[in-house]
Amino acid sequence: MLADAEFADLVPAFLRNCEQNVIAITDALDRDDFAAVEVFGHQMKGAGGSYGLDAITDIGEALERAAGEADAAAARNCVEQLSNYLGRVEIVSGSGSCTRR
Repeated sequence: MLADAEFADLVPAFLRNCEQNVIAITDALDRDDFAAVEVFGHQMKGAGGSYGLDAITDIGEALERAAGEADAAAARNCVEQLSNYLGRVEIVSGSGSCTRR
């Protein structure tokens, strides 16, 4: 996957932030804080495409919807999908490109 050139230098930090969000979303789900989970989903939905990471947009949309319905199982599934996705994305040095492993 190729990141939008305008944001290419920001992709590594964005992905690190997403990794931290996995922990924060899981913590919010453990507290049944669906409002916080919904915000995370909404932010992911908006940001993923800007970085050329449409899968994060899709996961964010599903997470936002699951949180809005207070569906903990679906939300946890989204978190698992995000975590798996982040584990497969690789930044190609210096080019702003992302590849999937």
